[in-house]
Amino acid sequence: MTRLVVVGAGITGLAAAFEWRRRRPDDEIVVLEAGDRIGGKLHRVRLAGHWYDTGPEAVLARVPEAVELVEALGLGDQLVAPATTQASVVLPGGRRRLPAGTVLGVPASADDVAGFLSPEGVARVRAEAQLPPAAVDGDVAVGALLRERLGDEVVDRLVEPLLGGVYAGRADELSLAATMPALAAHLPAAGSVLAAAAAARDAGARSRGDADGPVFATVRDGIGSLPGALVAAARADVRLRTPAQGLRRTPGGFELSVGAAAAPERLLADAVLVTAPAQKAARLLGEVAPDAVEQLRGIPYASMAVVAMAFPAQDVDAGSGLLVPPVAGRLVKGVTVSSAKWPHLAGDGPVLVRSSVGRFRDEAELQRPDDDLTAAVVADVAALLELSRPEPLETRLVRWGGGLPQYLVGHQDRVDAIRAAVSEVPGLAIAGAAFRGVGVPACIRDALHAVDALS
Repeated sequence: MTRLVVVGAGITGLAAAFEWRRRRPDDEIVVLEAGDRIGGKLHRVRLAGHWYDTGPEAVLARVPEAVELVEALGLGDQLVAPATTQASVVLPGGRRRLPAGTVLGVPASADDVAGFLSPEGVARVRAEAQLPPAAVDGDVAVGALLRERLGDEVVDRLVEPLLGGVYAGRADELSLAATMPALAAHLPAAGSVLAAAAAARDAGARSRGDADGPVFATVRDGIGSLPGALVAAARADVRLRTPAQGLRRTPGGFELSVGAAAAPERLLADAVLVTAPAQKAARLLGEVAPDAVEQLRGIPYASMAVVAMAFPAQDVDAGSGLLVPPVAGRLVKGVTVSSAKWPHLAGDGPVLVRSSVGRFRDEAELQRPDDDLTAAVVADVAALLELSRPEPLETRLVRWGGGLPQYLVGHQDRVDAIRAAVSEVPGLAIAGAAFRGVGVPACIRDALHAVDALS
């Protein structure tokens, strides 16, 4: 028998435990979690009689990892495709429908953004064809490249709200290579951002095969139901409120110090997978993989909060929701009208809505007390949706302190250095949202790669 110890009970750690159990059914699996619940950023609440996600509320359906995991857990019949994904962007002059066919907001032609940008903004995009070929030396910030090639409006009106929704970050700081890898890969040969976006979009359609299938999916009982299903299927020994305080090599494997710092317990392991956030991972790996520590400490995190709201039944004309860039001057970053987006939440009952607050380096609003922050978000959402009955029936506030890693310029080199340092230690692996993607499928993919490395 081998004992695998997983540090962290988020989706990465639990998916790894499940996969380890499938491959090695007789091994012992221990999952250490410093907090008082499993799931990490996967979380659900009861709202107006429904299970409602306050963490990720959807997964990409056109990549296999999340959907395959749901099916492997026997929950395939719970997969739900959205009824609508038509969103709008809130701009100072009013709402505009989000243009289709962009690559995270980057258009493939000026025609894609006609009617969305100002006439001057469209002309600026069209003028890229007359610019010299794009020459990118190493990694660059998304905003720096796109402002130079396509103008400020593309960044401020399109890219900023989309990247802000995914990373709670800022386009002027986020890495092109890490956040838009397909665009970055096509840029050298394409010579222009527009051509690179078209090539990336077309390549994605070819690789998917079924380009007409749904882009997103959710689970009827919430994405937040997956952690419990994973623990049950993995038959893992999950130890809550049990932080990993230290890790050292032994002749036969590893020894972890776990539990209270004043009186830690000793736990032996044959293999260790660290899925804790980067700063915690840095503290844990100081003795066994010291070359990874500085690079891990160089990955900052943004904090945010999600407010779930149930409003009285009424007509809401906002499609699946609204994206709210900083130029709109609002508190919230976006609004999802879940009862319009997801068929299983629709009906004649309350309007179910969620909204998020908080961006990297702009988190002052999160210092408000819970009641004040909730009331401010409710007021902003009611105004944005033009609700005729703006008093909510129920609200739930969930804070994600240090919840989203920031993929700043140079992120891929940083991750390569971390992985190289960890790979030099037999029986040790590291995985999670801090490295190759913050979405649920990316975290599952990283978990599978970690299991491959340890097997």
